[in-house]
Amino acid sequence: MSLQGTAFITGASGGIGAAYAERLARRGYDLALVGRNRSRLNALAARISDETSRDVQVLAADLNDGKALASLESFLKQDVSLSMLVNGAGVGAAAPLLQSNAEKMEEMIKLNVGVLVRLTYAAAPGFVARGRGTIINISSSAAIGPEILNGVYGGTKAFVLAFSQSLRHEMEGKGVRVQAVLPGATLTDFWNVAGLPVYNLPSETIMPAGEMVDAALAGLDLGEFATIPSLPNIADWDAFEAARQKLLPNLSFALPAARYRRQQRKEQVSSHGGNSGKRPQ
Repeated sequence: MSLQGTAFITGASGGIGAAYAERLARRGYDLALVGRNRSRLNALAARISDETSRDVQVLAADLNDGKALASLESFLKQDVSLSMLVNGAGVGAAAPLLQSNAEKMEEMIKLNVGVLVRLTYAAAPGFVARGRGTIINISSSAAIGPEILNGVYGGTKAFVLAFSQSLRHEMEGKGVRVQAVLPGATLTDFWNVAGLPVYNLPSETIMPAGEMVDAALAGLDLGEFATIPSLPNIADWDAFEAARQKLLPNLSFALPAARYRRQQRKEQVSSHGGNSGKRPQ
């Protein structure tokens, strides 16, 4: 068994998940690779094993299948070597709401949100019990700019960010690290599936998957909670987070804010004035 333990990676058939598999194996992790395409997983596992001598398990599964998901949850709960969970599986969409299929949007929510939550809940108790673990959740820059792409997709990724923020707070002092990764446009099959082939995007906005993952792992090494691989100045994120923190003490009071009370009084005065001089019939 590796001293680093085992990294459980979803979406490992290609793209971001496969890049994580390659990099984490080089860092000394054994791997458990999850994806739908068994042949691609087997090829990736064989290559990584040959190159790194790490132990690589292939867990071919459709994460939207309830029985398959339950089996993976059992694996996460029982494997005491598990030290990292990379929630990389996800699907996207680029079409506006009025041009989207509601059933497809529901499937997206199930994978991007429901599956991620279920797998996290399966892994986290073991991490806490063993006093160590890392959870990496792949969100998106659409989490803070949901108008960029399909709104449901942006909403699912905003959930991933919010869930990760809450999880980090809950895991504090328990030996468990949480990182949210918010990539911009990344060169993967995501764009074809989303209905917007990548060649439609400006080339200067598209980051290769390997470079994106290298940046994300560098962010993890730096102790970042949120890593935005393209962001030139981390101070911009710090300012964004500081503004959010400034709001928190002022989000719940017994009375509405003064501006709403003033508006209410104006409306009451206007309403009374409009009825002056009228007698009930």
